[in-house]
Amino acid sequence: MSNRVINFFKGYASNSLHPRKELEAAFSKVLLETDFDKYDTDPDNQHPLNYGTDPGNFDIRQQLSKFMARKFNVPEADPDCFNLTNGASFGIGMALKMATNLEYTKKVFVVSPCYFLINHSFVDAGFSGRIASINETPGAEYEIDIEALEMQLQNIDKENGEDKTGGIFPDPLGRDDNRVYRSVIYIVPTYSNPGGLTYSLKTRLKMIELARRHNMLIICDDVYDLLNYTDDSPLPRLVHLDRETCTDGWGHVVSNASTSKLISPGLRFGWHETATPKLAFQFSQEGNTKSGGTPSQLNSYVIHELLITGTIDDIINNFISHYRERSKVLKDSIKKYLPPSTKFYGGDGGYFIWVTLDPKYNLVKVVSTLAKEHNIILASGTNFEVAENHRGLGDSVRLCFSFLTPPEIEYGIKTFGSLLKEDETN
Repeated sequence: MSNRVINFFKGYASNSLHPRKELEAAFSKVLLETDFDKYDTDPDNQHPLNYGTDPGNFDIRQQLSKFMARKFNVPEADPDCFNLTNGASFGIGMALKMATNLEYTKKVFVVSPCYFLINHSFVDAGFSGRIASINETPGAEYEIDIEALEMQLQNIDKENGEDKTGGIFPDPLGRDDNRVYRSVIYIVPTYSNPGGLTYSLKTRLKMIELARRHNMLIICDDVYDLLNYTDDSPLPRLVHLDRETCTDGWGHVVSNASTSKLISPGLRFGWHETATPKLAFQFSQEGNTKSGGTPSQLNSYVIHELLITGTIDDIINNFISHYRERSKVLKDSIKKYLPPSTKFYGGDGGYFIWVTLDPKYNLVKVVSTLAKEHNIILASGTNFEVAENHRGLGDSVRLCFSFLTPPEIEYGIKTFGSLLKEDETN
C-alpha cells in the first residue's frame, strides 16, 4: 500500500467519481444555448446570470417535484412546496432563522450520535443551553428514543402552559405572518450520519404525531436516501407523510435536501420541501434571500439541465455502483478482521457504518496510533456527541467508505484489527 493517507473520516466522494464531463456539458448548454430573451417578461423564471426569484425559478422547482415523485412513487407536489437553497447546511440555518423564535422556541432536540458539525448551527442560532440529546436505539421498537422525546415535549408544555398563539406571529416588516415552532428536532432519517440507521415507517409516523401534538418542527437532512444499495423500495420521506394528512395549512416537517452527495458538493445546490406552499414561501422570504434572490441561481439551471435530460439518474447510478462495492468490502472486512464482539450498523445505503467495540479496548490509543504510524484516519465516536449532552461514545468509530477504494478499505480495516489484537494482549 502506498504512503497515501487512508482517511475514513472524509464524508464525500473520491475525486475520480466526480461527474466532470456531465457538468461540463450542462454548464455549456446553460451558458451558450439558453434563450435569454424569454426571461425578460417572466416573473417566475429569471435569467441564469441574473438575480433569481426568492424561492428559485419555477421551472426548476417543477422538475424537482417530478423527480421526487418518480423516485419515491408519490404524487407530484405543488412546485411552490419547494424553496431552493445552496445546500443542506445553508438550508438548516434558513429554517432556524425563519421558523424559530428565541422567546417562543424552547428547545432543540438532536439525535445522538449526531452529524459532527451540526452543533454549530444550533449554537449560532442562539440555542446554547437549550440543546437536548435523543438517543438512536438500533433494534428497538423505534429507531430513536421516542419515550424520552415525548416526555421532554410534555415537560415543555407543562412548564409553558397553553399555547394561545398557535405559533403564528405577525412579521414586523409587513411580510406574511410567520409560523414558529415551540421546539425543533434535527434528524437524518435515512442512512443516518453517523449511525447508518434508516428509521422505519412506524417511527416516522410517530414523530409526525408528536410534532403535531406539541408544535415541533422536524428538520430532516434528506441527503442520502437515493443512495440505496439494496433492492428495497425507498421509504416515503417524512415530508411526504406530513403532506398526506396535513390540516393546519403549514405542516411540521421540512425536508432539507441537497445534491452534494448525489452530484457534487462544489455545486452548492439544495432545496427545502414542505408539506404546503406556505412554509416553503416563508423560508424564501429570509432577509438574505429577499435581498439577493435564490442563493444558487446559475447552478440551479445546471441541475435543471441534468434533470430534464435524465443525466442525473446516470450520475447517481454510477455512484451507487461504486459505493455498493465499497460498502460490501467494508462490511466484509469488519467481519473478517475486527473482534467477534464488534457491533456495527449501516452500509445498506449512504456513506457510513457505525462500529462499536468492547470497552476493554483502548480505542483512543489505537485510533491515535493508526494516524501517527500508519496514515490511517478513523473518526472517533467522540466527534459525534451532541453539544452539552455527552453520552460517552469513545468506544465507537464512524467509518466512511465513499472516499476510499476497495483495496484501501480492506487494508485500513485489516491494520485496525491488527492493532486491536496488540492492544488486547498488552
